[in-house]
Amino acid sequence: MTLVLASGSKIRAELLKNAGLKFDVAPADVDERAVEQPLLESGFPPEDLAIVLAEAKANSVSEERPGDLVIGADQILAYDGKRFTKPESMEAARRQLLAFSGKTHELLSAVVISKDGEAIWRNVSVARMHMRSFSPKFVGQYLAQVGNEALSSVGAYQLEGPGIQLFEQIDGDYFTVLGLPMFPLLAKLRDLGVIEV
Repeated sequence: MTLVLASGSKIRAELLKNAGLKFDVAPADVDERAVEQPLLESGFPPEDLAIVLAEAKANSVSEERPGDLVIGADQILAYDGKRFTKPESMEAARRQLLAFSGKTHELLSAVVISKDGEAIWRNVSVARMHMRSFSPKFVGQYLAQVGNEALSSVGAYQLEGPGIQLFEQIDGDYFTVLGLPMFPLLAKLRDLGVIEV
């Protein structure tokens, strides 16, 4: 039995590697917008949506990898009753960051383990992100510094880099912010005998 990460995320792979796990990487080919559109229209809660997307990714890869344990993950940013996706342009990132200035949003990080095309475990963790008040000038300087990396995360920030300067407080664990709730995942992998107790 092989452990498989159904994600092309460098940070998720790095988190698993840093934890000492051996795994294959097989990014899922799932049209997330097609999966979520009918759910959004029906008022599906963001927490449940994160689980559905993570499960779709894990199951998709798991169907191609019989007998293996496949980890799927997804992260949703919820703010003011809306769900945000990765910004499509630097201007969109600028507008989003300015809208969040001095306010709090939530990151919902879901992780699912699937085997033989079916989810066998699900978890969602929440981090409340309290952004400090900052000026348009600061946002411009920040985006110039990080460049297109701002477009690779749902919040237009990487907490592990200069994005830390956008915040005054975070309620939740670091791994949830990075998009892979490691503590519950490692506990489940121990339960499954994948890693030593």
